[in-house]
Amino acid sequence: MTLFERIIAREIPADIVYEDADTLAFRDITPQAPIHILIVPKRVIPRVGEALPDDQAQLGALLLTAGAVARQLGICTTSQGFRLVINHGKDAGETVPHLHVHLLAGRPLSWPPG
Repeated sequence: MTLFERIIAREIPADIVYEDADTLAFRDITPQAPIHILIVPKRVIPRVGEALPDDQAQLGALLLTAGAVARQLGICTTSQGFRLVINHGKDAGETVPHLHVHLLAGRPLSWPPG
């Protein structure tokens, strides 16, 4: 069972900011920006490169949840904005084999990242 599955099951506490039938969003415990939210699907997809056609609705739900969370936090504006990041594999910084989206905001984010 992954760390995120344990958070979804409420075995590990988290600062949850949003939940619906398909997704859970909570604050990262090691934030890389003033606002750093992790958005995870409740159904496990190990990583984005392993998603299958049957996962299409779940992938869309992650992005819709990101928008809902951004609106809820008041950062869904063109003057503030936010960044979404999905890591795949060790070299990209993936540490939990459960697909998740990082929502980063609250400071100017440089480009290119990393």
